Amino acid sequence: MIKRLLVVESPGKVKKLSQILGSDWKVLASCGHIRELSNEGDDSLGFVMDGGNVRCNYVPRDQRAKETIQKLKSAVRQVDEVVLATDPDREGETIAWHLKETLGLREPKRVIYTEITASAVQSAIANPRKLDQNLIGAGLCRDCLDKLVGYKGSPLVWALNNGAKSVGRVQSATLHLICQRENEILTFVPQDYWSVWVDYAEGFRAFYKGTVDSAKDAADQETETHDDAKVGNSPETPESKRVLSEAEATRLVEEAQRHPHQVIHFEGKIVNRQPPPPFTTSSLQQAAGSKLRFAPDKTMIVAQKLYEAGLITYMRTDSVMLSPEFCASARKWLEQNDPQNVPQQVAKHRSSKSAQEAHEAIRPTDVFRPSVQLRSELPDDEFNLYVMIWKRSIASQCRAAQLRKTLVITQSGSLLWSARGQVIEFYGYARYWNNLSKDSILPSLQQGQALKLENAGHEQKQTQPPPRYSEPKLVQLMERKGIGRPSTYAPTVATLKKRNYVELKKDHLQPTALGLEVDAFLLKALPDLLEAEFTAKMEDALDAISEGKNSWQHYLTSWNQNYFVPALSKAKTVVASSSTGKANVITERKYETSKTRCPECKNFLAKIPSSKVKKKYFLKCTKGCENVVLFWSDFNKTWKPPRTKTVQAENQQKPPVKITTYPCPVCKKPLEEYSYIKEGQSKTMLRCSDPQSRKDNKHKDVAYFSTQKGWWSPKFGEILKT
Repeated sequence: MIKRLLVVESPGKVKKLSQILGSDWKVLASCGHIRELSNEGDDSLGFVMDGGNVRCNYVPRDQRAKETIQKLKSAVRQVDEVVLATDPDREGETIAWHLKETLGLREPKRVIYTEITASAVQSAIANPRKLDQNLIGAGLCRDCLDKLVGYKGSPLVWALNNGAKSVGRVQSATLHLICQRENEILTFVPQDYWSVWVDYAEGFRAFYKGTVDSAKDAADQETETHDDAKVGNSPETPESKRVLSEAEATRLVEEAQRHPHQVIHFEGKIVNRQPPPPFTTSSLQQAAGSKLRFAPDKTMIVAQKLYEAGLITYMRTDSVMLSPEFCASARKWLEQNDPQNVPQQVAKHRSSKSAQEAHEAIRPTDVFRPSVQLRSELPDDEFNLYVMIWKRSIASQCRAAQLRKTLVITQSGSLLWSARGQVIEFYGYARYWNNLSKDSILPSLQQGQALKLENAGHEQKQTQPPPRYSEPKLVQLMERKGIGRPSTYAPTVATLKKRNYVELKKDHLQPTALGLEVDAFLLKALPDLLEAEFTAKMEDALDAISEGKNSWQHYLTSWNQNYFVPALSKAKTVVASSSTGKANVITERKYETSKTRCPECKNFLAKIPSSKVKKKYFLKCTKGCENVVLFWSDFNKTWKPPRTKTVQAENQQKPPVKITTYPCPVCKKPLEEYSYIKEGQSKTMLRCSDPQSRKDNKHKDVAYFSTQKGWWSPKFGEILKT
């Protein structure tokens, strides 16, 4: 008999947890958040700030949430005990509080686990705790902050009348990073420079380094970092010290040809490259983006499925800590399969300051699980992401890689030349996570050795603008600047694309004309909200609330009174001053030009982005022909004006209704033949002849389509022709 109820967030976990807990338990899912702030009160905020207090009015999110609440209430009445097992983070704790409030639970038991395995779940059940009021406070504060900024700030951009939909606490700061980079690219002025080099008969190329009597350069130490957002392992193309004129480059080549060359410094040393840490949410999104070409939101969807299947630990984390049990298991795997890679001491990794150390990094739940078995069980995307997580976790427990790095400095006259080499002596962790550059071998040389010059030359180059951010690079930048938290990186990037503020072009994020307009306006109206440091301080404040160092109600009311109210007041004057030039703002927008000309003025039409049409844009004349708008026709394979239907034309096109002798399967009234046009072709179907009946839900499936055998309905089957 069922005595206990476990409530989780995701329905994907129910089956696995039910198998683990057995017949004494019933497992149900809340399907994420069941409540949200209502749209009542001032500015539809759903909460009221009264002095230093905040009163929130929460309502069910939608019809599905109402049904879920009723289902949960019914289940609560049938059991002796309710245990809340929502996700182990701030959002999960807040959802648990909403469940407590909605279901009328007095002191519910709260359990957390970071992997859906029998041992982890049973251990969590055996060690319940109370709800964490500090985490709940931070969750409620974030909820109110986001709605406050969104609902009070968004009307500012609506006034621009350019299609802008929203302003967001994290969203707008992230958009600003993308627009800043775009402005850097637009204002970039390229400069020519020359790279000067010499080739030696001994088999290597060296690059101009400077002169003997010039000031000693600071030691150019090579620093290698684990960059998960980087695509590929190719090293940067070596160059000389930049020479700013062709005449100077030619002079250096001529001097190199006049003087003998010899080695004045030869250095070879073994360098240890420590293994990378296991994955956090951010680094997982970066690596999946660069290696698997996953968008951040896709990475999280696939990781969620792996977590629900019990294959990996919880995928929203900023900690790089691993449990002692996993470390022991990984070490055992290495001892059995790769004993040379077992380190005396595992490399130490530091989490970010804000990381919750009670959480673990993302890792497999069972390092010994055969991948051959999983290959047949999992879709390709899930299998590939799992293997990537497995390899990174094992790599973090391996020995360091050993690289033999070589530096050669040669001299000809007063000129110095340098060359670098690298050979991998021991792969170590790179057997599983290879982020090492390929070997670049230099010959064995001795100090004072004379060299034979084979060739000398220079190559003209040009400085390049900074690149646009790829999605992995943007996530990396958001993490480094403290914009958002693990749970917000993916949805923020997805929202910017959905709002048509940015678009993905050749795997890089580029702001649209709309995005640039919104950012430029907010830079005048709410400049603080765009600054990464300002947004990061808000995240730090939420972290402080999570740790019990501050009252969430005090922080929210103070932030609103001391900053947001005055800032909004100032922003509204910017809106008022820009409203007179609103038309100019719109006409100045730069759209991509099509190859199709306006039928009236013969100018090329502009491509107007739109998510509502299949081609993602339509054509419009921006040169003054107001009524010229064209849409793509798949049927005609050409651009066509929208079809206009007058009532008279409609009546002329509609054939008379033909009533059949076939009865409606729901109300028994006769069916009628209904003609319509789909994708340019005329089609006919049978439907109920009563217009009022057709409006109710019972009739929604009453539709028979013409086949060779007769009329056929997906729900009611065939009506044979007589």
